[in-house]
Order: sequence, then C-alpha cells, then structure tokens
Amino acid sequence: MPAVIRGNRAVAATLLAAAIVASQAAPAWASKDNGSSHSRGDASAQNSAGNVTVGVSKAQVSGDTKSGSAKTAGELTSSDSSWTPPACWYEPTYSPKEMEAMIGKWRTIKFFGIGDFIGDVFDSQYKTGDPAKGGYKDYNLDQEGKGMFWAAVVNPNRKDDPEASKCDKFPFWVENGKTPDVPMAVNARILGEYASDSIALPSTQVSMAPSGTSTVNLPTWIWAPGKQFTEKKVSASLAGITSTAVATPVALHIESGSPDATVFPASGNCPINADGSIGEPYAAGKAGQTPPCGVTYGRAGSYSFKASITWHVSWSATNGEHGPLPDSIFTTPPQNVTVQEIQSINR
Repeated sequence: MPAVIRGNRAVAATLLAAAIVASQAAPAWASKDNGSSHSRGDASAQNSAGNVTVGVSKAQVSGDTKSGSAKTAGELTSSDSSWTPPACWYEPTYSPKEMEAMIGKWRTIKFFGIGDFIGDVFDSQYKTGDPAKGGYKDYNLDQEGKGMFWAAVVNPNRKDDPEASKCDKFPFWVENGKTPDVPMAVNARILGEYASDSIALPSTQVSMAPSGTSTVNLPTWIWAPGKQFTEKKVSASLAGITSTAVATPVALHIESGSPDATVFPASGNCPINADGSIGEPYAAGKAGQTPPCGVTYGRAGSYSFKASITWHVSWSATNGEHGPLPDSIFTTPPQNVTVQEIQSINR
C-alpha cells in the first residue's frame, strides 16, 4: 500500500497502520492479478498480522529466467557498485471500472470500520476529488478505454530491497499513447533492466587437477565443463513493448591467492571456448605441458584460490531503443589450495 497521500502524510500513516491490522482480510492495494502464469509480480511485505501485497506487475518475462527456489554457491555482483536494477516502478494497472471495483472491495472489510474509512479516503481522491488538485471525478468512468491508472509495483526479484518503498505515489491517470513525466514510470530501459535482473546466470564452479594438494613449480590445471557459459537471454514485455536483456560470458578470471604464483594465461583471464566450456581437462601425459587455464605455485603453503566469470550485459527493445548495462561478475567462494614441495627420494 502506498505510504503517501498528496498533502496529508498523517492520513497516509493512519491508512498504512489500518491496512496492516486488516491485512488478513483486506484486498491488497495495487494487487490486481492478470491471471497469467508467466506474470512475475507476487511482491509482498511481511508483518505480524499477515501479508500486505504492495504491487503486482503485469510485465511478463520469458527466457533464461531465475527460479525462485534456485540457489547457487558464490556471489553475484555488478561491475558498477553504484548501479542496481530498479526495485519498483509505475505501470498501467487499473481501468476506471477496475479502480471503482478495487476501492469497493475495501468497503467489504467491517473490522472496526476500517474498510469504510479507507474507502472514504480513496473515494475523496478518485470519486469526488478536485481535478484542479490532482483528484478525479467518478473514477474517470467517462474515460473508460481512453487510458489507465498507473500504479506502483515492486520488482519481484527485489521485494525486500528498501528501495522498493520509494515508488510511493497513489495511482495516477495516463491517457493511452502518452508517456507520463514521472520518475520510474515504466519504459523500455526499465523493462530492459528488469529483464537483466531476471537472467539466471550459472554459478562459477571449476575443476582443478590435482584436486587435492598441488606441488611447487608443477602446473595445476583448471577447467569447467561445456555448455555452462553460453549466452543467456530474458525478455520482459508490457504495454506493447518488449525489452530483451542479453548476458554474454567474457572470461574466467583466476586469482591464485599467492604473489609467487604464475597464472595461465598471464592475464589470468581464461577465455570461453566455443562450446561454453573453459580451459581443458587434465589427462594422463599432460604433466609437462602448460595448461590453457591454470596456475603454478612457486612456494609451498596454503592459499585462498578464487575464480570469477564476467558477463557483458546489454538490452534492446522493440521500439528501437537499446544500450549497455554494467557487467555482472559471478565469483566462487574462496577455495583453500595446499601446495607442497617436491618430494625427493634419498638412496
């Protein structure tokens, strides 16, 4: 439920408290479900009385999308620490008839008169409001089919992000074909950023040989099996626009954890092979060869090895707009590597 009513924050606070008390029975503000199994918008806020849904996006996502239950080992970060995908935005949500019906549902709550209280406040904005002050008459029923009320929705991938509460405007009217001059009103770029935030990137899991203890001055081979690191795409569609985000793996970067180590290649960036694999598996007879991806430790000891995959990300939309997004970097948890001296045999 929005936390701001134009010109009256005290009333807004009262409304929010009332909604929390009545949340188990109340219809959720901005929670109209479009009935599609492909819709990603079940954002909700937890409280002691139950769930208060704060917004359901009609945007539909498809492609290499995340699974809500999927968990991967490692850390996914952005190359730009100042950028994050949008946590909320405004999008077309209610027709005039749907707005009238939604407010009517509040009045079905008879708990200490809360439903009528909330209904009265909403009606003062949408039924008997003053257009000169941003209000509406009769829910704009005479404009049915000519526009929509845009409402705040939460990015379901970031429903626990504090930034999700920043979209705090009450629903506002937008004529068909018009773009509202409102920060975070949904557009091609926001859809592209949402699509990028919905891409399921594989965790960075690598194999090493030897897998146990390495030996000073002998190479350790590093590789990842095929088909993991290939291009990933997700599309997000809403209001006649589809934006597609594409993540392309660039290289596996290895960090030996030792200043006395030599990495292969020298840059530490192992390229992605054509089949989506990285490096080359160790096989018998390769002990004297230089691995295409690997490390040679120059001193015995215990070291913290890490590997990370960099993904270039960009988006493009059906309206012709496009642009880059910050790289995504998936880093493995540190892996302890023990290195021993070459054992000599005394005769």
